[in-house]
Amino acid sequence: MLGIVLAALNLRTAVTSVGPLLDHLAAGLGMSSAGTGLLTTLPVLAFASVGAITPALARRVGEHRLLLLALVTLGAGLLVRSMVGSAPVFLLSSAVALSGGAVGNVLIPTLIKRHFPANTGIMTTVYTTALAAGTMLAAAATVPIERASGDWHVALGVWAALAAVAAIPWLALLRSEPERDTGGRDASLRGLVRSKLAWMIAIYFGTQSMIAYIMFGWLATILTDAGYTTSEAGLVLGVFTALSIPVSILVPVIASRYRDQRPAVAGLVAFYAVGFLGLWFAPPSTAMVWVVFVAVGMGSFPLALMMLALRTRTPEATAALSAFGQSAGYLISSVGPLLVGVLREATGGWAVPYVLIFAVLVAQLVTGLYAGRNRYLEDERAAARMAG
Repeated sequence: MLGIVLAALNLRTAVTSVGPLLDHLAAGLGMSSAGTGLLTTLPVLAFASVGAITPALARRVGEHRLLLLALVTLGAGLLVRSMVGSAPVFLLSSAVALSGGAVGNVLIPTLIKRHFPANTGIMTTVYTTALAAGTMLAAAATVPIERASGDWHVALGVWAALAAVAAIPWLALLRSEPERDTGGRDASLRGLVRSKLAWMIAIYFGTQSMIAYIMFGWLATILTDAGYTTSEAGLVLGVFTALSIPVSILVPVIASRYRDQRPAVAGLVAFYAVGFLGLWFAPPSTAMVWVVFVAVGMGSFPLALMMLALRTRTPEATAALSAFGQSAGYLISSVGPLLVGVLREATGGWAVPYVLIFAVLVAQLVTGLYAGRNRYLEDERAAARMAG
C-alpha cells in the first residue's frame, strides 16, 4: 500500500510542475512556440504510446521490477531536465520522465487487482487520492520553490527526489515478484480491439479525460472572458483543482459498494450538466457555484479507473484493459482542448464550445451506462469464442 501511494504521488509531477513555469522555461531555454506546444502535448503522447506496451513489458520483466524501473526512469528524466539549458534535451528528458509515469498509470490498477482483489474500491480511493494530491502539490509548490531558490532548475529538480523516495518500497518488494502469466488470450491487447466492453470503457475514459483537459486548459479563459481578473480566475481554478482530492475519496467509496456503477455514471454526468449550464447561462458572479458542480462531475476519473479492475476477473486482464482503455482514451481526449480553442477563435464566443462539451457528455453517458453494468471482460471474450 505504501508503495502504491508513493508511486501515485509521482505520476503527474512531470506534467503539473511545468505549467506554472512555462514562460520561464521558454525564455530560459530559448524554446519556440512549437517547442512549448510539443511540451504540453507530450503527456498525452507518452500516456497513449508507452501505456499500450506496458502489459507486454510487465510479462517480460515482472510487475514489481517494472514499476521500480518506471520510477527510476521518471526520476532520472526529471533530474536531467532540471539540469540542462537546451530545449531539445529538455524535451527529450521530459519524454523519458513521462514514459515512467505512463507505465505507472497502467501498472498500478493491475497491482491493486492482484494484491487487493477484495478491496478494489478502497484501494482505488487510496490510489486516486494520492494521485490527486501529487498533482496538486506539484502545481502549487513549484512556483514558491522557484521564488525561494531563485532558480527554476531547483524548482523542477526537487520532484526527482520524490521519485527516489517512491522507489524505496519497490526495492524491498523485488523479492516478492508475482508469478507471471505469459499471455492468455484474455490478456491480449490485440484481442480487446474486438471487445465492445473494452471500447466502451476506453471511450468513457477518453471523454472524462477530454473534459478534464478542457477545464484545466480553458477554465481561466472562460472566467476572464466573463469579466474576472486573472487573480480571481486563478483562485477559482485553485478551488477547482483542490476539490479533486475529496471527490477522489468519495466517489470510489460510494461506487464500490454496488456491483452496478450505472447510477454513479448518471449522477456524475448530471453534476457536469448542471455545472456547465450554469457557467454558460447563469450570471458570471455565480461561477464558483457551477465550478463546484463540475468538480464533482470530475469524479468520473476515479470511477473510470475503478472500472478497469471491476470489469475484469484477473490481474492480467486488468493490465490489458488498463493499457487499452487508457491509451485509446488519452488519444481521444487529446483533441478536446485544441478543438475548443479552434471553435472559440472561429466563432468569437463560448456557445459552440459548450455545445461540443455537451456532445461529449452524451457520449460519456452512453458509454458509461454500458461499462457500468455488472459484467466481466473475460466472460465477453469467452462468449465471443463460443459464438465463433
